[in-house]
Amino acid sequence: MYNVLMFVYLIVAIAMIGFILIQQGKGADAGASFGGGASGTVFGSAGSANFLSRTTAVLATVFFAISIVLGNLNSHRGNVEQGKFDDLSQAAQQLEQQKAAPAVENPNKDIPQN
Repeated sequence: MYNVLMFVYLIVAIAMIGFILIQQGKGADAGASFGGGASGTVFGSAGSANFLSRTTAVLATVFFAISIVLGNLNSHRGNVEQGKFDDLSQAAQQLEQQKAAPAVENPNKDIPQN
């Protein structure tokens, strides 16, 4: 489910970027009133702005909703698989114990073994 949400999140982000870049700025309306040819577009003179702004708003809402869900999933995800170097506290404790404990010598080292 996490991978599916990440894929949808990526698609929504790319679509939202595309819709934002397609929109015209506020200054473009002044040029349309002087015969800029905007009335001959597919959406009409004001229809494209309405369609693009509504679509952008829906995509932004979906984007933020998925962001919240992914954040919640990541915060509740357990670290089931740990690597060798994730938790070094046990290795450090073992190393300290080895340094602190005196080396135990063989009391029978002088006796030859056959």
